[in-house]
Amino acid sequence: MGVTNWHGERAPSLADGQQPGQGRSIADFTRRDLLAMTALGLFATHAGPAGATPKGQLVWASHISLAPTWFDPAETPGLVTPFMLLYAMHDGMMKAMPGKPFDLALAESYTPSADGLSHTFVIRKGAAFHNGAPVTAEDVKYSFERYRGNAAKFVKDKVAVVETPDPRKVVFRLHAPWPDFLTYYAGVTGAGWIVPKAYVESVGENGFKKAPIGAGPYKFVSFNPGVELVLEAFEGYWRHPATVKHLIMKVIPDETTRLAALKRGEVDIAYSIRGELAEELRRSPGLELKPVIINSPFWLYFADQWDPKSPWHDVRVRKAATFALDYNSINRALTLGYSLITGSIVPKDYDFYWQPPSPTFDQARARALLAEAGFPGGFDAGDYYCDSSYANLAEAALNNLQEVGIKARLRPIERAAFNKGYSEKKYRNIIQGGSGAFGNAATRMETFVVKGGAYVYDSYPDIDELFAKQATETTRERRETILHKMQQLIHERAVYAPIWQLAFLNGQGSRVEESALGLIAGHPYSAPYEDLRLKSGA
Repeated sequence: MGVTNWHGERAPSLADGQQPGQGRSIADFTRRDLLAMTALGLFATHAGPAGATPKGQLVWASHISLAPTWFDPAETPGLVTPFMLLYAMHDGMMKAMPGKPFDLALAESYTPSADGLSHTFVIRKGAAFHNGAPVTAEDVKYSFERYRGNAAKFVKDKVAVVETPDPRKVVFRLHAPWPDFLTYYAGVTGAGWIVPKAYVESVGENGFKKAPIGAGPYKFVSFNPGVELVLEAFEGYWRHPATVKHLIMKVIPDETTRLAALKRGEVDIAYSIRGELAEELRRSPGLELKPVIINSPFWLYFADQWDPKSPWHDVRVRKAATFALDYNSINRALTLGYSLITGSIVPKDYDFYWQPPSPTFDQARARALLAEAGFPGGFDAGDYYCDSSYANLAEAALNNLQEVGIKARLRPIERAAFNKGYSEKKYRNIIQGGSGAFGNAATRMETFVVKGGAYVYDSYPDIDELFAKQATETTRERRETILHKMQQLIHERAVYAPIWQLAFLNGQGSRVEESALGLIAGHPYSAPYEDLRLKSGA
């Protein structure tokens, strides 16, 4: 007999003793099936066989400088970057894994109540932190209460109390049913990634960043800011022991230098190799280009569109910018045509995605709209802010805007500082943003569109009202209609000028058997790290 979840929908049935995947491959299940089975605790645990002693090392060339704030799940900023490190050093109660948008991790079971008012997790037996301390219900509660990153207030306001009836059981009780509890807890935020309460309290916040302890497959060894991070396999990890002993993440911001290091064998995996360098990589013997379509649309955000004195206040000016961008040429030049031109700030595979009309490159139309808005000769648009690792994308977009008369000055900023300034609302004029965070269309609206969002400079009241309405709607079809309407309004008002959904191009060296790139759908970085493998004899 099938199981009914609290949405009133029937979850897929499993025969007695049958586990998902027996008689039916994971590809046969829909995303909704996977979500339903995971939510109801039907996935088998992952107690892996004891493996050989880990050995050797893998070296990455990172395209960005690594920041200690990313060592701490409590400060997850609503972007995907910290998960590069969280998947190594930490572990969540549940998390995205290969073939599954949510999978049991530190939790051996997860059970939502029929009325949607409680969510119960049971911690896996034997789950431990790197210092040998067991993962307890008190650690889970502490990690949630300590969380201060993206959407912290939004999430905590929905939780009435966190109960710990025994050392392995945690119950989240909500004020009202909330269909996105698991999406936020196990995907969008770091609230469900667990840190050891006793250790954090003993060393303090700064001490934790200097020497983080988690429950992930790799433990912290050393960090030289701007140079490298060194990690070592944690042989007590619950899922299965890693086969690679040491991971080294070297900071190499220059793209040409990253490729040269890969060709010389100094690094095994190089992140973000684009354009002509990607073509060179593809031609290089022993190297492999690894393109990954990720959950990361990029966009232009017009931060001053609510200011009546700004040219961006006129929707015709914002639409002119969308017509000015030569999407396909930029895609071919920088990501060899692998990126997706969707016209949306919501990743294409997210639940509740609405497909806008295909973006159009039309310089004549852009100039005509500017003239209609009172700027026949264009205008000075001020500064154009961006993450410095995507300055080449910014340069291409700036050239397109310049060609129709929108003149701006490039202001590239190192990633951690850029994200901080973006979230603190320090920038004006044009902001080139992007996010590969896990979630769905509603979570993307909460972070980037509606009032109070981490990266929202102002908002439109009617869109805010629609968001509040969908948040309490438990009927999927009605909720989808509301979220589609929100995305349609964003498109019609040109709140953003979406550029692309990024194909993240990476290089893999000859020693690597499994880079773990692309194993987790939509995730840009290697993960899960315990699945990395070197070739025999490497």
